[in-house]
Amino acid sequence: MDRKKLLLLGTIISLIGLWFALDLGQYFTLEQAKAQQIALQDTIAAKPFLSSLIYFVIYVVVTALSLPGAAIMTLLGAALFGFWWSLLLVSFASTIGATLAFLFSRYILRDWVQNKFGNRLEPINAGIAKDGPFYLFTLRLIPIFPFFIVNLVMGLTPISTRMFYLVSQVGMLAGTMVYINAGTQLGEIESLNGIISAPVLISLALLGLFPLIAKMVMNIINQRRVYGDWQRPEHFDQNMVVIGAGAGGLVSSYIAAAVKAKVTLIERHKMGGDCLNTGCVPSKAIIRAAHTMAEISRAQDFGITTEKPQVNFGQVMARIHKVIEKIEPHDSVERYTKLGVNCIEGDAKILSPWEVEVNGERITTRNIVIATGARPLVPNIPGLETVNYLTSDSIWSLKEQPERLLVLGGGPIGCELAQSFSRLGSKVTLVEMAEQLLIREDNDASELVRNGLEKDSVDIKLGHKAVRFESTIAEDGRQVQRVYLHRNNFDQNTDNEVVVEFDAVMLALGRVANVQGFGLEELGITTTERGTVDVNEYLQTKYPNIYAVGDVAGPFQLTHAAAHQAWYAAVNGLFGHFKKFKADYSVLPAATYTSPEVARVGINEKEAQMQGIDFEVVTYGIDDLDRAITDGEDHGFIKVITPKGKDKILGATVVGSNAGELLAEFTLAMRHGLGLNKILGTVHPYPTMSEAAKYTAGVWKQANAPQALLAWVEQYHRWMRKENNKHAGNKAPSETVLNENRDI
Repeated sequence: MDRKKLLLLGTIISLIGLWFALDLGQYFTLEQAKAQQIALQDTIAAKPFLSSLIYFVIYVVVTALSLPGAAIMTLLGAALFGFWWSLLLVSFASTIGATLAFLFSRYILRDWVQNKFGNRLEPINAGIAKDGPFYLFTLRLIPIFPFFIVNLVMGLTPISTRMFYLVSQVGMLAGTMVYINAGTQLGEIESLNGIISAPVLISLALLGLFPLIAKMVMNIINQRRVYGDWQRPEHFDQNMVVIGAGAGGLVSSYIAAAVKAKVTLIERHKMGGDCLNTGCVPSKAIIRAAHTMAEISRAQDFGITTEKPQVNFGQVMARIHKVIEKIEPHDSVERYTKLGVNCIEGDAKILSPWEVEVNGERITTRNIVIATGARPLVPNIPGLETVNYLTSDSIWSLKEQPERLLVLGGGPIGCELAQSFSRLGSKVTLVEMAEQLLIREDNDASELVRNGLEKDSVDIKLGHKAVRFESTIAEDGRQVQRVYLHRNNFDQNTDNEVVVEFDAVMLALGRVANVQGFGLEELGITTTERGTVDVNEYLQTKYPNIYAVGDVAGPFQLTHAAAHQAWYAAVNGLFGHFKKFKADYSVLPAATYTSPEVARVGINEKEAQMQGIDFEVVTYGIDDLDRAITDGEDHGFIKVITPKGKDKILGATVVGSNAGELLAEFTLAMRHGLGLNKILGTVHPYPTMSEAAKYTAGVWKQANAPQALLAWVEQYHRWMRKENNKHAGNKAPSETVLNENRDI
């Protein structure tokens, strides 16, 4: 910070310190004003302009320095100057003072704050740039936060000074009028009887009701601002229309039907969405087949001799499709029709905030839920179109097992499928740009997964990027497919180039939200930098009656996250006039089904460090667990993050066999505010894997044992072991402890 800023900051701090040191606030109370009211009124009558100027300047200074007393000064000004003149003085003085505070904050702190916390402030900066004036107007009209906080915080944002002044001038006017009206009445109170007079009671009631009235006014203004270009239907065919029958859409429509709302569910392809048809279900089915192969391969570890197992890839894929068919009835049109959902197959088109068209039919609805999901990301890599590439959508149509499979992407999908195909006999190469698999997990968890994949013969190339593909025809007529990888920060030097030949490449580089082709662009519904639909904490889009859930909304691409969001969207849409609920992601578990599995809820060690939390780590090695040893699964660990000295669970990571199942106890505990002491006090059957949770709690208890108290308890037991208490001279245990402590 330069000298000018330091000088200004020092001056401001000195003035504020002087205010409190001289106790100047005692002169800015209603009692003091009442005591001096006659003298002040005589002074004002004698010198009205000078008195007004002094009052104006003091008000500006108090507001600019964010000193307490602005509200009292408003009431006082009304009592002394009358309604209209005080309104003029206060309106401009408060806005000028607020703008000065805004400029102080901007000049002294903004550059430092933006440089230090720029990444975290990006969403706020984007929001202010997009809708800053209206947002500020809302804060001014509805005093959610004290005005001095608004002044200082706004100085750290990109909003212009001119816009800040104009919006503040207009936004604070209504509240100023209410306060001044109350002040004019309070100024007329001469006795206790005056307190219960009708004008005073009305003024006090307005003070209390103003925030509610302002909120209603803002809702009306926002409705007109958002829906101004659209004609609202006179009546509605449906209470809710849901677009997309994946997890989010199914749960939204199920809840709506359960509470007897009229709901239509539109799906253009297959009920169940990605999870059933191309995601969770088929991937877990192939993982199960691969796990069986791995179990047979290690049969000798348990004293069992087997013939060399053979993989019939066609039968493996056939079983996957049978599993899908067996689960399909859970998500079928027939089931949801019986539940009361009107299911339609076709392409939906949102025509207006209340109209959806499908198959030439126009449906009017009070609410719309967008649950259109996402699709695999296909990168723009030169030559990719010339090779046999697969995604998590298309890989399930394979008829023959690739002899050499290349997997791009070391996230959950890439790791799961790379390990599965390797266990089933493919030669797998896994390429990840980062220096770690499962980049969001702690290093120790990622390292165990890497060891597991390498144990299953997966060739892992970290810190590599695919820069181009090539397909040629060999002399024998075979198609030869290659990928060229660059490493060492993607250096273009060919000496660092790695060439890998493959028969098929699996793209597992993330997913792209489906936001095009059904009317969002025409409605002006915006998307985020990640390409997902822009929603607020209630999952509402630009239009409060249009919601988005699941992969299309983010931030989590998990089936259970979509179902979780669906509850909020359905309840807020159907009953939001009475009560709206903010989507809560604080206790959201996730699992990666590699071997070993990685499961997590809450924050991990990496995130705790990034957030600057004062935390401690409790780790229990599953290799110590009896049941894990008997099952030959004695590997992995449980790691719990807690605040220093407290048993509250901030997050838990489990790495090992059936980690997803072991995580459930920690998820339940976090959801209901139960700490490690409660887990420790719960009886677990022996021998089970679930005992690992109890032993983890035991590790925490041991590390946080009250050592001072235990030292006294140890002395007590030592005293109790005396053969004859007479040797202790009939001293009380406490005296003996004190004497013995002197010798220690």
